[in-house]
Amino acid sequence: MLIYKIFRAHEWASLQAAGETTGAPIDVADGYIHFSTAETVAETAAKYFAGVEGLILLAIEADDLDPLKWEPAREDVLFPHLYRNLKMTDVIWAKPLPLVAGHHQFPDLL
Repeated sequence: MLIYKIFRAHEWASLQAAGETTGAPIDVADGYIHFSTAETVAETAAKYFAGVEGLILLAIEADDLDPLKWEPAREDVLFPHLYRNLKMTDVIWAKPLPLVAGHHQFPDLL
């Protein structure tokens, strides 16, 4: 199952350069890396990245991540949280998440 991480361009560049990351500032503050599912990623973008240009959407295979925990978040929906650094080798693909008419345009996720 693929899960998704939204990064700002500079966060993605840092991951590429270093080969791993502790995540975005919210991830560092919370002590784990936040991910979304195909069903929740658009809401995540709208809630936390409204109007932000230059975003990158990363796809990661959940079955390959350890320790990944599914924990309740918004409205008690389970979200995947990674309790280690995210590595470039974890990334299946990365695609731009363009902002068109005020909304992020997602690639086909399913």
